[in-house]
Amino acid sequence: MGQGRRKKGRAIDGILLLNKPTGVSSNGILQRVKRIYFAQKAGHTGALDPLATGMLPICLGEATKFSQFLLDSDKRYQVTAQLGVRTNTSDSDGEVVEQRDVNVNQAEIEAALASFRGAINQVPSMFSALKHNGKPLYSYAREGITIEREARPITVYENNFISLDGDMLTLDVHCSKGTYIRTIIDDLGEMLGCGAHVVKLHRSQVATYPSERMVTPEQLEALLEQANEQDIAPKELLDPLLLPIDSAVAHLAEVNIPETLGGYLMQGQAMQVAGAPLNDVFRLTIGEQHRFVGIGQLNDDGLVAPKRLIQNSDS
Repeated sequence: MGQGRRKKGRAIDGILLLNKPTGVSSNGILQRVKRIYFAQKAGHTGALDPLATGMLPICLGEATKFSQFLLDSDKRYQVTAQLGVRTNTSDSDGEVVEQRDVNVNQAEIEAALASFRGAINQVPSMFSALKHNGKPLYSYAREGITIEREARPITVYENNFISLDGDMLTLDVHCSKGTYIRTIIDDLGEMLGCGAHVVKLHRSQVATYPSERMVTPEQLEALLEQANEQDIAPKELLDPLLLPIDSAVAHLAEVNIPETLGGYLMQGQAMQVAGAPLNDVFRLTIGEQHRFVGIGQLNDDGLVAPKRLIQNSDS
């Protein structure tokens, strides 16, 4: 490799399951984590609204190459909505646009929830980050401009009633990528005839990542402080919190390449391997150690071709 411009930070690779606090943007918290880890490269895997809390996987270094798989994965949320009040953003960060009496019971809510399960089409909120002509919808919304939006297919695997406490309704929702929980709550409120908006939203799961591996920014800052006090490198305490890069693609089938062919694969060469999946992307590993080196798929000649490889895969 040439002596190009030296990158600031260290080449640390892995995935941190951050428990995002409320009141901060996903990008703001990403920059904080990047600074704590002194990482050259970092990216998050699907932003949470400032109001929302919970699991925000942060990819460091080479893991950023596989963040799309986490963006595309299923999510689980616990949401609390206030019935009787509708806002322009469908959450409590917005302005109240309508107030109505609440006269619904659990049975009526359970009946209405049936419309928000399975394969449904959802019209995204104007206060979403979806782009229109290169600009996010929310920037038009702030100027009072409404853009015609197409309904998008989503899947809601579960939408379970948890509790109704006064006018506070709590649900547990397991859904596909691209689902706007705020929009579900707003649409549900209209179906119930009283309006509703999100007051609390917690993402408890992304893909199959364990919630008990989540860490808060405060825990990270405390470890940084502890390392400084003990005069040890912060990475000694911080790096063990990282999950391996291949955890982002754990759901993919594996194709194992013999050690003798590993070098050719890492140079981008396609090769014949028996039993590789025909139409799907798969994980590529090398040798008896099953060392993860990236993802691949079959090319038009039926050969295993690398699609995205990690650098320093032998480290």
